[in-house]
Amino acid sequence: MRKLLVVLYQPYKWLVYVPFLVLSTLTFGAIAVILSTLVNQKIGSFIGGAVWSRLNGYMTPIFVRVIGKENIDKKQSYVIVPNHQSHFDVFVLYGWLGIDFKWVLKQELRKVPGLGIGCEKVGHIFIDRSDHEKAIESINAARKKIVNGTSVIFFPEGTRQTSGKIGEFKKGAFKFAIDMGLPLLPVTIINTNNILPPHTVNLLPGKALMIVHQKIDTAGYNDTNIEELMQKVRSAIQSGIDEHR
Repeated sequence: MRKLLVVLYQPYKWLVYVPFLVLSTLTFGAIAVILSTLVNQKIGSFIGGAVWSRLNGYMTPIFVRVIGKENIDKKQSYVIVPNHQSHFDVFVLYGWLGIDFKWVLKQELRKVPGLGIGCEKVGHIFIDRSDHEKAIESINAARKKIVNGTSVIFFPEGTRQTSGKIGEFKKGAFKFAIDMGLPLLPVTIINTNNILPPHTVNLLPGKALMIVHQKIDTAGYNDTNIEELMQKVRSAIQSGIDEHR
């Protein structure tokens, strides 16, 4: 049955969805630039990011269920740390999390038409992963943006995981949270790897689940016990997978 669905979906994917993705990315990228310049970055990010993500989610279609939204205080800034399974994690987070945030993005995404310029104008943070010093400079320059309820998202695994398990965490998100005195907000994303598996174009409709866990305060943590903080976040994300997979 799944093989039959894959075959039946292909004409829609290539003739409808992919052209819509390209056109919507160019269009909403331009809208994000205009609104961020003439109004403010929050409006530009909402229209150019959240609305764009929802529309592309509906066009796939994906059906997203969110658990734990009551754990979000919209006046509080967070360092948001989700697991990473698929490019569709971006649509789920941007479209359904419901708060203003900045992405930490790899430098190469600046070159994507529409997406790159739109992300730059709404204030997302580009880092050059091939140059450690430049990456640190970019992160430090971004600190002033993470205030007044605007948060930042790091994928602590660094890249999409193909095993279905949570990958090894990098310390960047946790050091940033400790230095800024901000709480961490763990988020579990489930089933996006079945909608668009990593390193493939095998897109299919499906259901995604996002679980927002309770915040984890960073007070009392430093370089000597950062591993303990990382494990606490990892356990929270894993608990969502164990309970709802």
